Amino acid sequence: MKLLVFGPQGSGKGTQAELIARRHDIPYISTGDIFRYHLKNETELGEKVEANISKGLLVPDELTNEIVKDRLQQPDCAVGFVLDGYPRNKIQQDFLHSITEIDKAVVIQISDTEAITRLEGRLACKCGLSYHVKYNPPKTKGICDKCGNQLFVRDDDKPLAIQKRLAIYHEETEPLLEKYRSGGTLIEINGSQPIEDVYQTIDSQLA
Repeated sequence: MKLLVFGPQGSGKGTQAELIARRHDIPYISTGDIFRYHLKNETELGEKVEANISKGLLVPDELTNEIVKDRLQQPDCAVGFVLDGYPRNKIQQDFLHSITEIDKAVVIQISDTEAITRLEGRLACKCGLSYHVKYNPPKTKGICDKCGNQLFVRDDDKPLAIQKRLAIYHEETEPLLEKYRSGGTLIEINGSQPIEDVYQTIDSQLA
């Protein structure tokens, strides 16, 4: 099964993509994770990513496409995969469909108001764990349960950044859904449900 998971920031698409991958025993692939892998291991692709990041630039589509292609060519993807965070725009979508076939696409839908509410409550720790003031609070206010460091709000979870990210999603990513909707391969899900209910709704339509 080759699956794409879409949704605005705060929709829980990453959580659902990981659940699908784990329960169907196929690789979970996040572009963010791939970038971090190449940066950490100082690969040739990682050096190209670092060259852009160090200049404050976004990773260009051509490089993102190259990195995703490299990951999809790994042996574990022969059984399928779940892609989270890619494609983000038409250039990436066209490239993806030139190198592989996609069986299903899932979009987890929530309103912008709910997305902002969810994202504004997120807290991060430098150790990598994340929390939410309402849905997943730390045991001690403002302190990481694992390492005891002070929690913080990421720059991209601040109000103006959230609104910008949502605008980009609506403008660049949302139009990609029509390809799967018209092809009968799009699964549209109400993301306002509890996490397990969202998963069960998705899973019932993957068969």
